[in-house]
Amino acid sequence: MRQTFTLFLLLGFTTVRAQTLPSPKEHFGFTIGDNYHLATFTQTEAYFQKLAAASDRMELTVIGQTEEGRNQYMFIVSSPENLKKRARYQEISQKMARAEGLTDAEAKALAAEGKAVVWIDGGLHATETVGTHQLIETAWQLASRKDPETLNILDNVIILLTHANPDGQELVSNWYMREKTPEKRSLDHLPKLYQKYIGHDNNRDFYIMNMKESQNMGRQLFVEWLPQIMYNHHQRGPAGSVLAGPPYRDPFNYVFDPLMVTGIDAVGAAMYNRLNVENKPGFTRLTGSTFSTWYNGGLRTTTHFHNMIGLLTEIIGSPTPEEIPLVPQRLIPNNNTPNPATPQKWYFQQSIDYSLSLNWAVLNYAARHRDELLYNIYHMGKSSIERGSKDYWTPYPSRIDAITESIKKASPAGGRASAAPALSHYEAVLREPSLRDARGYILPASQADFPTAVKFVNALIKTGILVHKATSDFSVDNKTYPAGSYIVKTNQAFRPHVLDMFEPQDYPNDFLYPDGPPVRPYDAAGWTLAYQMGVQFDRVLTDFTGPFERVPYGELQVPKAASPAKATAGYELSARTNDSFLAVNDLLAAGLEVYRITAAGSGQGTFFVPASAKAKTIVDKVAQERGLTVTAAPKRPAATDLTKLSPRRIALWDTYGGSMPSGWVRWIMEQYHFPFDVIFAKDIDAGELRKKYDAIVFVTRAIPAASGPSESGGYYGRRPPQLEEIPAEYHATLGSITAEKSIPELRKFLEAGGTILTIGSSANLAYHLNLPVRNALVEMTRSGVDRPLPGEKYYIPGSILRVAVDSSQRATWGMNGQTDVYFDASPVFTLAPDALARGTLKPLMWFPNDKPLRSGWAWGQAYLQGGVTAFEATVGSGKLLVYGPEITFRAQAHGTFKLLFNQLYSTR
Repeated sequence: MRQTFTLFLLLGFTTVRAQTLPSPKEHFGFTIGDNYHLATFTQTEAYFQKLAAASDRMELTVIGQTEEGRNQYMFIVSSPENLKKRARYQEISQKMARAEGLTDAEAKALAAEGKAVVWIDGGLHATETVGTHQLIETAWQLASRKDPETLNILDNVIILLTHANPDGQELVSNWYMREKTPEKRSLDHLPKLYQKYIGHDNNRDFYIMNMKESQNMGRQLFVEWLPQIMYNHHQRGPAGSVLAGPPYRDPFNYVFDPLMVTGIDAVGAAMYNRLNVENKPGFTRLTGSTFSTWYNGGLRTTTHFHNMIGLLTEIIGSPTPEEIPLVPQRLIPNNNTPNPATPQKWYFQQSIDYSLSLNWAVLNYAARHRDELLYNIYHMGKSSIERGSKDYWTPYPSRIDAITESIKKASPAGGRASAAPALSHYEAVLREPSLRDARGYILPASQADFPTAVKFVNALIKTGILVHKATSDFSVDNKTYPAGSYIVKTNQAFRPHVLDMFEPQDYPNDFLYPDGPPVRPYDAAGWTLAYQMGVQFDRVLTDFTGPFERVPYGELQVPKAASPAKATAGYELSARTNDSFLAVNDLLAAGLEVYRITAAGSGQGTFFVPASAKAKTIVDKVAQERGLTVTAAPKRPAATDLTKLSPRRIALWDTYGGSMPSGWVRWIMEQYHFPFDVIFAKDIDAGELRKKYDAIVFVTRAIPAASGPSESGGYYGRRPPQLEEIPAEYHATLGSITAEKSIPELRKFLEAGGTILTIGSSANLAYHLNLPVRNALVEMTRSGVDRPLPGEKYYIPGSILRVAVDSSQRATWGMNGQTDVYFDASPVFTLAPDALARGTLKPLMWFPNDKPLRSGWAWGQAYLQGGVTAFEATVGSGKLLVYGPEITFRAQAHGTFKLLFNQLYSTR
């Protein structure tokens, strides 16, 4: 864990402070907001250092390193007097947010003493260039302005100005500024993802925090500072408006404290009122945009689950001037857009000016209401502690529907239920004892993949959740748990986040109009992280105690595992533990022999490593670093029960500009030490694939549909780049998978004995190869033609579903008989009976019933029953593995990683 530190220049402090504040124009050579000009991160870093050195209003801290090794900066800005007492104000902010052991009177006293803490960031999505540049201008204005409003802000607020994506700014600004002629500059066709591995998905990482940048910012937000307001700058607003902002459309998540939601309303009002006073029209809100507060995992949205007023604006603007288009329906004032903008030419400077106005509106609100903001976050935390300390029922939509059904069944036909019986229906459904919220969760240390459970615990700890650990064996509800088990109780301030990580999301049925098409959620509808990671836990509905020690806030856990005894025969590593694959890869890389046990039974798929001093050194290291349980085998299994492994030559598909799903898989494979090459469409079209590779992985959106446009390649409807637009160093990455050139080469690869694994929509390859499978989610029209089920009948956005697994297959070794999968309008198949009988097709996962939904929204889920969602096909001498669900989804779906890992070894 990296400690934050204050960046001091080597010059004497007194001398430095006497320097004149450098303006952006003096440093960069242009004014922030000038057309056709962007600052690089290298330039920005130097400016931040100059500004901090010359101003007594700000300290510049490095909160960590980025994935590419750059410094990630945060300014701490306030009056010089406040900065001298920074530690005390930080302590108050922490105490108020956690609300532990305070009386209301003590909280009011701390609120009166403390300063409001406000986070403002920029640049997370690096092609949204307003964000980074408003951050630069904001830092300069806060350092230099002397007007009464700014001075009052500095006296009453501590501002955390945070650069969200240094790597992205360097890439994007250099790409834009590479063209010498300003009018020819363009942000189009960036050659790679603007954050290493994940690009735009960097705003989907904040409840698990896989990336270094997420970890750096998450520690400041949820462990170190815990601001009362955080403001996340983005682009772009809906066509016809200048920006979208708070408040946001329904649904909001039912675990929220209502004061957080109304707090967003209050600050939002300050923001759009200021714009109106300054004659800056074009702010839209509510259903004027698609943005909601349902989803967790975003830089802004995860703060909602921590009682923080999380703000998002999405503004138009680019260094290249653009137009506000004519959208007639946005010209009439209404509650969504009270002050519409008119069609006009729009300049970068206008977006910077709007952003500064919005920042000052938020900061002015915080200055005027600092004690209220501090007390309110305490009040929300206290309410969460109280709810977690007693019986409480969260009113989810499915339970409201159950009340309605109960009333209908009890009422005479055409009649109306009386008030008293209606109350009894409420009590029976919404106060059903078995449906009350959990008081806590126990994660037993005895579960098969405890190292992954600890990764889940660490995700909670990174987000500021209080965790306990058992110091000895204990019992709860007549069940015994071993020492080392983790306990997460709900009587804590951030209870909303705890519930959201363990419990199903219950997304409401949301349609444009009755019997009409569904309204798409902003992101996922369901994501329960414990389900995605395959973590075993018990919900406890009553208060419980035990030999529990409190884990200090922010202290990450390392699972403990004893080094295995020296073995005469060898060592066994469970296939049910993901980190076993890491150990196997290290063993293979060291040239050691590794086998898998093929005999049917509970140990099928277990790794066996013949004993040697070198093997013991490696397994000891992984056991200590990862908590991996390694068993000393008393004897070598029979030769007929073993198959020898060797590392495969693995290729992972990617595309020009970068595929986020591919980037996530790249990160996963690096974490688990799989060797691989990244290949592109041109590599595939060149042929001779079998001479180079044994296995190729295609993530979702790599393989185009078998009917329709022949190219995919990750351009997602955008114009593919032309050769003359792209520097020569990137030419090899251009191109798309096509039916004409690529598919024949993939067929040759399979027929020659290669293995291809497809995820998500890349299951299209099965149709290109004319395998005897068909889409299970179709209906027949009157003309006798199959068509996809319409949204009015069947619609499943990103959600968690439960599937049955044939865990006896090599592809699924280490899996349980049922598992949770992340499903996002994923393909589902019907397999031809004769192919099943011949064994050329083998179903791996399927839906065994008509109610597979675990978390999220699944309209028409009964259509899934019996559908196959993963299968293995024999093609010539090779194998095609097709996985409809997103088994590597955003590197969160640890519970299904083995479905990928099992394919990445050769056996003989």
